Amino acid sequence: MLKLLSLLQTRRDWPGRVLAERLEVSDRTLRRDVEHLRELGYRISAIKGPDGGYRLDAGSELPPLLFDDDQAIALVVALQVASVSGAADGEAALRALTTVRQVMPSRLRHRIDGVAFTTLSADNAATMAVDPEVLIAVSAAVRAREVLRFDYVSVGRGPDGDPSLRRAEPHHVVFSSGRWYLVAWDLDNDDWSVFRLDRMTPRIPTGPRFTPRTVPGGDVHDFLAGCFKGSDRGNTWPCTGEVVLELPARKVIPFVHDGIVEEVAPDRCRLVVGSWSWVALAASIGRFDTAILQAAPRELADAFSLLSQRFAEAATRSSADD
Repeated sequence: MLKLLSLLQTRRDWPGRVLAERLEVSDRTLRRDVEHLRELGYRISAIKGPDGGYRLDAGSELPPLLFDDDQAIALVVALQVASVSGAADGEAALRALTTVRQVMPSRLRHRIDGVAFTTLSADNAATMAVDPEVLIAVSAAVRAREVLRFDYVSVGRGPDGDPSLRRAEPHHVVFSSGRWYLVAWDLDNDDWSVFRLDRMTPRIPTGPRFTPRTVPGGDVHDFLAGCFKGSDRGNTWPCTGEVVLELPARKVIPFVHDGIVEEVAPDRCRLVVGSWSWVALAASIGRFDTAILQAAPRELADAFSLLSQRFAEAATRSSADD
């Protein structure tokens, strides 16, 4: 019945003969299972015609839901993400999570209880799919405090690159910007590292137990946010500068996410903002397409000078080509 329901959900119409072949059952057994699903509240219509068949229709009430193991795991993970990420009503998601867990068989409940992770602030990024078995295996290693061995394809090698064998002490599974990450102590490099779960293939068995360490700064949120910014000092940009722009503050504010905008005059504002390098910071400020009246510190002014030289050389080369 469960497999029958899963098949009915994948397409609009199913010929009865095809359904019976897929389920490896007789026509009589198929009819009996369809009747059982109808008794549970599922609206399954019979399709008339030479082949005959079935169609799963939407109903006016929510019938009892049936899931296979993979669907149940995916549902619980999604509810955990929703409850802490702001993607849905947190209380409702937690109540749904509790309800689903209570009716799970013990074999699934044991696996799900090992899936624990941290969620950074929600955004609109597309989610990168991760094999549920990878998420479960990594989470289990985090919970058991066991060294994780895994094949890993580095980001620079592309998704189809050759993997390398890595060893790490897993500390935190984190969901951020649509991707799953593992924050771990890298035993090969003797330092903290961040690995993407969609590029990992865990090896069995895991290694010996380890004593947990504390991430730099003591907060996994700030540590990972700092890694994304290229900083080794927590959730701060390595380079922070200040400029005065010949623009009203109201025209700058909508385009500044984590910077500070202060009105200096009706047609001027002070902008304090950061980036991973001085040149990158200078380039990001240049997008406002206005006069820059002041710039500090000296490193930012030097970056403006360097960009000015590069742009002038590019313009000269373009003119020569013409």
